[in-house]
Amino acid sequence: MVLMPPAYIKPYVKRGKNDVVDATAICEAMSRPDMRFVPIKSADQQAVLMLHKTRELLVKQRTMAVNALRGHLAEFGIVAAKGIGRVDELLALSKADAALPPIAGAAVACMAQHLEGLNLSIETVDEEIAKAHRQNPTSRLLDEIPGVGTLIASVTSRHGLV
Repeated sequence: MVLMPPAYIKPYVKRGKNDVVDATAICEAMSRPDMRFVPIKSADQQAVLMLHKTRELLVKQRTMAVNALRGHLAEFGIVAAKGIGRVDELLALSKADAALPPIAGAAVACMAQHLEGLNLSIETVDEEIAKAHRQNPTSRLLDEIPGVGTLIASVTSRHGLV
């Protein structure tokens, strides 16, 4: 069994999209001598890639929440330097500001709790990725390359890029 990326099949689809047209395009693509195939991933590889995608989603959600918090507080004149490391400073400024209405303070507390939950979830996923990294010899070898860390080594070895 072989797998072909859908992007490689697309040029052979003549018109429309239905099963017959797709099957014809696949047959046409298979007959080409320069067709490239992708490796089939094991269940373990798929599981680790799922961890990486979950981490990516959580980091995006955390960034969105921090940006929303920063924007909301800026409307009240509460600002801090940008960066994920400055969120605690921003939260401290909001708690110290007596002019911040109690309702806004409740919203800030809710956002802070949400951010804490996201941070804990990211840490949990990072631990699972590190555990999978330690169990994979290819990933450990990649980690020895300068500039390549646990995350890059783990995802590279799971994608079958080496």
